[in-house]
Amino acid sequence: MAWAIRIHETGGPEVLKYEEISLGSPGPGEVRLRHTAIGLNFIDTYFRSGLYPVPQGLPFIPGNEAAGIVVEVGEGVGDLKPGDRVAYGSSLGAYCTERIISAAVLVKLPETISDETAAAMMLKGMTARYLLRQTFKVKAGDTILVHAAAGGVGLILCQWAAHLGATVIGTVGSAEKAELARANGAAYTINYNEENFAERVKEITEGALCDVVYDGVGQATYPASLDCIKPRGLFASFGNASGAIQNFSLLALSQKGSLYATRPTLFTHISTRAALLENANDLFGAVGSGVVHIPVNQRFRLADAAEAHRALESRRTTGSTVLLP
Repeated sequence: MAWAIRIHETGGPEVLKYEEISLGSPGPGEVRLRHTAIGLNFIDTYFRSGLYPVPQGLPFIPGNEAAGIVVEVGEGVGDLKPGDRVAYGSSLGAYCTERIISAAVLVKLPETISDETAAAMMLKGMTARYLLRQTFKVKAGDTILVHAAAGGVGLILCQWAAHLGATVIGTVGSAEKAELARANGAAYTINYNEENFAERVKEITEGALCDVVYDGVGQATYPASLDCIKPRGLFASFGNASGAIQNFSLLALSQKGSLYATRPTLFTHISTRAALLENANDLFGAVGSGVVHIPVNQRFRLADAAEAHRALESRRTTGSTVLLP
């Protein structure tokens, strides 16, 4: 038998129930996977609350990111075997001790990447990678704004972008988070609880503004994010930590300098096996070479997932958080 967090009705953290589940054998193209560490992400709260619909309906097991060990393989799985260490960042149902999962979403882990690091970085790290290398190809000399710079994606973005030669401005919610962001590549930090971040960006850049704004916060930072972007720059909205943006104005994009705007997701950037491997291997290279460090700053038992969600939503976390089965 295995154990899982299941959601029978959407709502607050209290709907996360730790329950025993039964698993069969893997079918064709599938493996049975024993989790060793599970990643916590803001998207988990979107599914839990009902903001994002669950394709298979209720009840469901949340979570999209984890690392583990292959226990059994199904027919037709030729590149994985029992005992292999693997990870994934795009398959709903991660909050469990064991699961049946498609082999197509799994990536073998290099020996240099620990299970906790893998569980903490697959979704967030591959998100940072597509944002930096595909959504907007950051290069030396660019100036970028990263909202929630001390968060899981934020810290990776700051490190990687600084390595690419960009000037990174990060918004944070406290002095402690500002220090953390600066230690991870942010040249400037802005405490949005104490300062008007759009005005500070203008001061920092001497009116030149930013080439791109990476915004995983959403409602609380819109529309002020648009005031931070230079003409023909890009607004990349990739998350809704403070709630979904309402009444987005296309006209505002023209009024503020022919801006571009996009709402990308990881899932469309790794929708093929080749794209997944390209993204993951690039991430493994960045982490393995020391360009990016993945800080796992909080750990919770899987059974305590509700408390982990409360900590995440109240902004009491920094960097990455993992759930341990």
